[in-house]
Amino acid sequence: MTDRNKKGRIIRFLKLVSLSLLLFLLVLFLVATVRTFTLEVNAGFQLAQWEKKNISPEINQHQREELLENFKEAIRIPTVSFSETHQNSSALREIGQLFRKVFPTVFSSSLVKHEVVNDYSHLFTVLGSEPELVPYMLLAHIDVVPANEEEGWEAPPFSAKELNGFIYGRGTIDNKQSVMGILQALEYLLKKGYAPRRGFYIGLGHDEEVNGLRGAVNIVKVLKSRGVKLEYVLDEGLPVLDGVINGLNGPAALIGISEKGSATVKLSVSTKPGHSSIPPRETSIGILASAVTRLEEHPMPRLFGYGPERGTFEHLAHKFGLPLRFVMSNLWLFTPLLSRVMERRPEMNAFVRTTTAITMFNAGVKVNILPSHAEAFVNLRIHSAQTLQEVLDLIGSTISDDRVNIELVSGFDPLPISSYDEHAFGFQLIKKTVLDMFPQVTVAPGICVGNTDSRHYTDLAKDIYRFAPTWFKPGDAQRFHGINERISAKNYEELVLFYFQLIQNCDIRNLPSSHTSQHELSGSQ
Repeated sequence: MTDRNKKGRIIRFLKLVSLSLLLFLLVLFLVATVRTFTLEVNAGFQLAQWEKKNISPEINQHQREELLENFKEAIRIPTVSFSETHQNSSALREIGQLFRKVFPTVFSSSLVKHEVVNDYSHLFTVLGSEPELVPYMLLAHIDVVPANEEEGWEAPPFSAKELNGFIYGRGTIDNKQSVMGILQALEYLLKKGYAPRRGFYIGLGHDEEVNGLRGAVNIVKVLKSRGVKLEYVLDEGLPVLDGVINGLNGPAALIGISEKGSATVKLSVSTKPGHSSIPPRETSIGILASAVTRLEEHPMPRLFGYGPERGTFEHLAHKFGLPLRFVMSNLWLFTPLLSRVMERRPEMNAFVRTTTAITMFNAGVKVNILPSHAEAFVNLRIHSAQTLQEVLDLIGSTISDDRVNIELVSGFDPLPISSYDEHAFGFQLIKKTVLDMFPQVTVAPGICVGNTDSRHYTDLAKDIYRFAPTWFKPGDAQRFHGINERISAKNYEELVLFYFQLIQNCDIRNLPSSHTSQHELSGSQ
């Protein structure tokens, strides 16, 4: 074969390869384009409407003033959890007395059974007229994290002072708004003569901020001893985000379908003590500091797209303008690119990977003594695509120094992912209630980067959701466990109405099919 023939064959081959590549890219582009403009329709995201006559949620001026004053009274009670062994027990007793005072119908109704669990937590059993319907459960927690007025609060943290339409105080968004909102909604429903078809439970833990081991864990033990199984559980969790997600048109209500796992790891180094005038090449502090630096310089691997966060962005994709809509609708193609962009912002990086935070560093007793021991604590929030053991192995390989002792203090794997398709009873009822109240909102599944009491309920329910219709605007997330925690008076009223409607919506026996006729829908109630 002549050189000319060989060259001709090579050219033809290269042309064929180029044409094939071009066709492949064209097919990819066509598939991505079709998906961009049909994803919302094909995914079955919108629950069919059904006819159901709920009790009117209208609140008169007297009731509005009453519910706000009840809420403010709860905020003024400093139910602080300082540690697992140190809580404000007198405040926990006081808030229990407040419940009885401001919700008299709840405590006197023949439909409601109230129990105090482990001294300070509260369990309410609300009986349904159709016991064959599997009950559900609403959760919230009474305790709050500490707050120091000197940190820069605009109003004292336990004053419940109202400024410019906002009620300030520790617990206004974590989580007394749900505690009082649930009970206030039930109080109003019972006063209006409401009797549920589907029974339900209300669990108010008293130590969620310090892991819930005395409150939620014991409520679960009580329910398990009675053989209770739940249709779904709804706890605190994600909010309604308004103007927080760049590029998204309109607010988004994120319903948490899982939680990241958690681990607290202790790193320690022990060396011989000595005088600071004759220091060794490396001290215990230096060795440990190098280990910590390696952890910060080598973050956990990117895992965006391998967990439920993919569903979040696909549900929201149709609310982005081009070209973001094109990207969000096709994460199967753009995940590597998007994850690199997201990791640049701390609040978005939490969706990309297991996060690593050095939270404590202790060493030394005197300026002229070489410390014999140095220790640091690392808090990790584990991505849904990883396990606790995988994270521990990565810490060891990253530090790669036998002089550093690595000890797991506490930890658990990421929580199971709850269902969120059109057949998911709890998800769709929460979604319907949100859309009935806030038609301008886009509802999507989400992942909680923090942890809640709901993780203790996995033996009682397959589906656990984490959401409250608390509205967050830019900067509000920093108020969570921070200074100037607040909620608008209007938003608290909306929370009461949300639970008021949700409880009634749960009386439906089965979710309607999206193709069901109106006659069939009314018959399914």
